[in-house]
Amino acid sequence: MEIIAILISIITLCAVGFMLFKLNQPISAPQTDKAVELIQKQMEEIRGSINRLYPDLTNTLQNVDKNTNARLDNAAKAIKDVYGRLGEVQESTKQVNEVAKDIASLQEILRAPKMRGGMGELFLSDLLKQVLPTSRYELQHRFKSREVVDAVIILKEGMVPVDSKFPLENFQKVMQAEGDSQKLAAKKQFVRDVKKHIDAIRTKYILPDEGTFDFALMYIPAENVYYEIVINDENLDEDKSVFRYAIDHKVIPVSPNSFYGYLQTILLGLRGMRIEERAAQILQDLARLEGDFTRVMDDFNKMGTHVKNMTNSYDATEKRLSKFGDKLDSLETKPEPLKIT
Repeated sequence: MEIIAILISIITLCAVGFMLFKLNQPISAPQTDKAVELIQKQMEEIRGSINRLYPDLTNTLQNVDKNTNARLDNAAKAIKDVYGRLGEVQESTKQVNEVAKDIASLQEILRAPKMRGGMGELFLSDLLKQVLPTSRYELQHRFKSREVVDAVIILKEGMVPVDSKFPLENFQKVMQAEGDSQKLAAKKQFVRDVKKHIDAIRTKYILPDEGTFDFALMYIPAENVYYEIVINDENLDEDKSVFRYAIDHKVIPVSPNSFYGYLQTILLGLRGMRIEERAAQILQDLARLEGDFTRVMDDFNKMGTHVKNMTNSYDATEKRLSKFGDKLDSLETKPEPLKIT
């Protein structure tokens, strides 16, 4: 609106200036009248043009004002979104820092062998609880030798010992080694460490005299450590293969994933055993029912014989009664009187 007023003022000033310029020129009276008439006519035209332009200018300025306000609103929203995103980024960064601190704390905790062992036992017990019924496993099973295994899986024929081992320290040395020679040396030390665990499990927990099978499971709670033990044996001689050594000593390494597969197989076997036991019970029940049915049939046959004998006796008695009745009827008939001729 202020711009329109300025434009009108400028046009009016131009018109007045033009009139003053014409009036200051020496002209005759008739020319003066014509000049005044011309100026008035031009003023009216200017006024009409201004009146025609005024709505257009007003609409244009209103549109400009609306567009400006809309752009300012959009800019304000964009700035608000940017601040919101910055806040989210700051929060995410904070969470990442917290996770990094937690990881660092976890690494510090895992440096202690007892803490590593405790975590492995915790993961093992949790996995057993998820898959098997409580009657099919036992945690912290104690043998007569007073050795305690982390868990045993209880089957019909015996128990499967399961012990958790977490050789993390030497594994980290393998991962952090630089160069082939250093990595090979760290790998050999890692293999020796794992073989010690295998020997300990074989000696302490494979006890058929106490009801165990002649093999055991070594639970490794980290997939990458398990992979290093079972698969990643390059640059080692065949007789030094950890997996081959474990199998020869009847100790089977398992990771969380493979152990879950073992447990599922055992669970299917247990279900098969339950079905087999149930089938045996059903067969026993059928045999008992068959015996009961045989006895009922014997009693029924005996009853049929008795009923048949009674029927025969009834028929014979009925016939005798009928004959006896006929005789009575004949006795009751009066004799005819004798005629004298």
